[in-house]
Amino acid sequence: MPSQDKRVPRAIRRRSTSIEIDWDGAGDLVHLPARMLRLACPCAACVDEMSGRRTLDPSTVPEDIRAESLELVGAYGLRIRWSDGHGTGIYTFASLRDVRP
Repeated sequence: MPSQDKRVPRAIRRRSTSIEIDWDGAGDLVHLPARMLRLACPCAACVDEMSGRRTLDPSTVPEDIRAESLELVGAYGLRIRWSDGHGTGIYTFASLRDVRP
């Protein structure tokens, strides 16, 4: 079940192989693996809008993919520009809280 938590991250940082999120500012950091996040991209190119079925072929995503840039989207989400050139998905903060590495 999706999180109902409305908190926004205190800090988000790019790391070489992950995205680091500090949800509470008290050092409780979550490291989300870059490839796992790329495979979970919610955009229309990666997920069929009608069925919700994943259309992204995992074999097309490099094992060493990394986030090249992070951009806040309003007060609800994060856009990640990936090293494979992809960057259209918006990861809501609620969906990022639900991700388990």
